[in-house]
Amino acid sequence: MSVAGIHHVTAMAGAPGRNRHFHAEILGQRLVKRTVNFDDPSTWHLYYGDAAGRPGSALTFFPWPHIAPGHPGDGETVETAFRAPAGAIGFWRERLESHGVACAEDERQGRRALTFRDPDGMAFAIIGVAGAEDEPAWTVPGIDEAQALRGFESVTLAVPDPEATAAILRDVLGFRHSEARPGYLGLAGSDSPLTAVEIAQSAYGTRPRLGAGSVHHVAFRAADDAAQAAMAQTLRERFGIAATEQRDRNYFRSIYFREPGGVLFEIATDGPGFAVDEDPGHLGESLKLPPGLEARRETIAARLPSLEREDA
Repeated sequence: MSVAGIHHVTAMAGAPGRNRHFHAEILGQRLVKRTVNFDDPSTWHLYYGDAAGRPGSALTFFPWPHIAPGHPGDGETVETAFRAPAGAIGFWRERLESHGVACAEDERQGRRALTFRDPDGMAFAIIGVAGAEDEPAWTVPGIDEAQALRGFESVTLAVPDPEATAAILRDVLGFRHSEARPGYLGLAGSDSPLTAVEIAQSAYGTRPRLGAGSVHHVAFRAADDAAQAAMAQTLRERFGIAATEQRDRNYFRSIYFREPGGVLFEIATDGPGFAVDEDPGHLGESLKLPPGLEARRETIAARLPSLEREDA
């Protein structure tokens, strides 16, 4: 089975409690998994998404309480856009501004869009999409089904050579060219609902410095291990780029590489999903660790910072 689209977006953040409050309580995403960075178990890895954290909805964070802010450069993800029902943009502007979040509106292909930043400076948009109200929604107090976010609409990349990046998205990851804002190169996935990538030309002349508010990587979908292996083969044979060995992330299996513009890309399998170690009705309610870290659970849990807001 062929599938093309965004799997998840992983970013870096500051205070974990502030991050959880903003994304789970203000934006109303479900905290579908609280685990750790498998490569640094002293750090949380928090996953947010829809009710199941399905591919195309999962926004994940590595939060470090004292991390410095990130600085822009060539080869990074500069915006992550959510999809919401077309009539919900006014609601979201009022809700965000009531929490002290500055917003701006624009129009994208005839659709209203709201742009803002989270407390760490990560850039977001909410796009009003006709038909999104028919998609499943996760709701929290104050946000009902008519307003709730439905997953990703797009990510925006800034790279020195947009065509070189587009070739990877098209020839390896299965995207196709699509309509985009003036000055951007657009590509869309193949699954429904579609997720898209917009590419802008950057001109910093230096690489970004990752920090709070930076996107660490964007992950793209592979239906299974065989599809992932085929993508890696195409990447190597057609572009001379070698991906990493496959890494088991418990909820999906991943390979990584840097595309020609410098953005770190991941290819992640759709399965097994977040219910592999937790009941679907209780996702994100307790600390989950991979088998290799279970023997250290007590020590790891004691060192993790609180997920409560410091000013709460």
